[in-house]
Amino acid sequence: MSATSMFPMCVRASRGLLRLRNGGSNSTGVDLIRALSTEKPPTGDGSATGGLAQAILQERLQQQQKSQGQPPPEGDGDSEQKQDKGEDKKQKENTAYAKKMVMRLAGLMGIGGAVGMVYVFGSNSVDEQGNAIPDEFDNDAPVIQQLRRTLKYFQDYRQMIIEPTSPKLLPDPLREPYYQPPYTLVLELTDVLLHPEWSTAYPLIDSIDPQGFVMYRLFRDATRYMEGHHVKDVSCLNRDTSKVIVVDCKREAFSLQPFNGMALTKWDGNSEDRTLYDLAHFLKTIALSGVDDVRSVLENYALEDDPIEAFKRRQAQLAQEEEQRLAELAQPKKQGISLGSIAGRFWRSKQQ
Repeated sequence: MSATSMFPMCVRASRGLLRLRNGGSNSTGVDLIRALSTEKPPTGDGSATGGLAQAILQERLQQQQKSQGQPPPEGDGDSEQKQDKGEDKKQKENTAYAKKMVMRLAGLMGIGGAVGMVYVFGSNSVDEQGNAIPDEFDNDAPVIQQLRRTLKYFQDYRQMIIEPTSPKLLPDPLREPYYQPPYTLVLELTDVLLHPEWSTAYPLIDSIDPQGFVMYRLFRDATRYMEGHHVKDVSCLNRDTSKVIVVDCKREAFSLQPFNGMALTKWDGNSEDRTLYDLAHFLKTIALSGVDDVRSVLENYALEDDPIEAFKRRQAQLAQEEEQRLAELAQPKKQGISLGSIAGRFWRSKQQ
């Protein structure tokens, strides 16, 4: 590169440096650098010199902008960064818009469902001919009628779940000359007699009781729903509570009358389990003993984890005590017989 070709570039570079040194405006410096960067020098050794001058100017300008707290001049990396930020911003805006539309759609669906529910459950009940049955809400405004009927429907439904279907679940006891069993056994089927994966109740009961010994069949609607449990309320059975025994595998099932129930261990389907045989022996013992109040007996097993096992232990202990008592009674009797025979022989020998 000739000296004449390098002279304009050097002059422009020196002028730019003087302007920057003298505190010239940043916009002037930026324009100068852009002008130098866009100008193409001729091929040759001078290109290296022009590149060096441009690098010096750019470094000087960046130092001055940093000292003044201004951002560096924009380049290719800055444009790509701005483009990425723009795409991220656009994506966030699209996501926020989608969320807003989903919330609006959910709100509209909820409002529509609520209106439909009020319309369906808040309408008057009709008879067989399709005529509206009057009720206590007929004198209210139409909207108030719908709302109050809907509220009453859900209150009644909640009451149906929580409370038994009737305060007297069983019919009145039979009177003479008919026979009324002295005791009432309330027996839970699930996990006590049966271990089903899934089935309906009636076919199961029919299969285990083909002769119809089960007099009455009660289901969950006859229980009282309390604290997440279906509780069997003995007072609703229309029977003497002192003669009622509840057999279940959950203590919560008879929590209202804890001394009327027995909590058996849950049956896991093992065919060698003999709990039912022991339970039958226990109930037979109560029936043959003629207990006036079964609660006095069941109270002794209320704190036992396995009342049937506790009953077997006590039966074995009572049997052992009975054998010991009989043995003690038999031993003095034998001694009395031997002494009497000796005295009789002595008396006869004395008479002779």
